[in-house]
Amino acid sequence: MTGNGPRFSRLSPEQLSETQKPVVARLARSVRNGLGGPFDVMLRSPEMAHGMVELFEYYRFKSKLPLRLKELAILILAREWTAQFEWFAHQPAARNAGLADPVIEDLRFGKRPAAMAADETVIYDFAIALIRAHEVSDPVFAKARDLLGDEQLVDLITLIGEYMKVALLLNVGRVGVPEGNEPPLPPLATGAAR
Repeated sequence: MTGNGPRFSRLSPEQLSETQKPVVARLARSVRNGLGGPFDVMLRSPEMAHGMVELFEYYRFKSKLPLRLKELAILILAREWTAQFEWFAHQPAARNAGLADPVIEDLRFGKRPAAMAADETVIYDFAIALIRAHEVSDPVFAKARDLLGDEQLVDLITLIGEYMKVALLLNVGRVGVPEGNEPPLPPLATGAAR
């Protein structure tokens, strides 16, 4: 993240429009970390924010993707985009879901984790290909489909896209971690093989 602070100010309850208020009420019921992060930016377009909340709730409560693999995909995306708040919010969730600390630490430094479980390797290869190349090869696709089946595979693809949208909002809005916390992600080495 470049620049000297957020580009969008925190909205106070008094500043909320009639179309923003129901979105805020719904967010307050469903998000873990309060209404910081991408939500102040999202609320500038309340109807779009409503749709994003629908998707967040789907991924959080209805998707059949295993939680550990969902959180792994989100951390991969957060690291690739250096979305500090996204990592800050999801790293504890990934640990709580059973993702091993050595895997989390390798990801944090932009390395391919050495100690991944077999299913995590499939998710990592798929997510990295999709994020970096915007496509996946037939062998990578086949492994992911064999592991997940069609429904969970489509959920994985769209989860990556949804959290890419969150990373865009965070990075363009210059949303960092909550005050009093250090950014968890170091800069990625440029030109180095990861």
